Amino acid sequence: MTQSSESQGPGAPAEPGPEDRKIITLARSARARNGVAEGAAVRDETGRTYVAGTVALPSLELSALRTAVAMAVASGARSLEAAAVVGEAESVPAEDRAAVRDLGGPDTPVLLAGPDGRLVSTVPAG
Repeated sequence: MTQSSESQGPGAPAEPGPEDRKIITLARSARARNGVAEGAAVRDETGRTYVAGTVALPSLELSALRTAVAMAVASGARSLEAAAVVGEAESVPAEDRAAVRDLGGPDTPVLLAGPDGRLVSTVPAG
């Protein structure tokens, strides 16, 4: 099972476990490397990770998280254990949580971290 953090009281997220810290770090790296608004990473049922940045083309716009989920699906992932998004947002949009829920189920944790990698919140996909 996943080592995701859960909130400890109002607005105080727990320190993420090592596997969740890894996907936050990967998401943060994708954001910095590509100079995009968001970076995201997901971990599938086998522990493989998929990392992506925001896609902003004239004909195609995808959030980093939806792109990472699409990469996991295209690579044969059957489920997700956890997802992470790094950026300036204060919450994870419903459309992004829906993509995680479609592959991982409603209880899949979605971690939101700021640009510095510090965990802001953890919410279930559903």
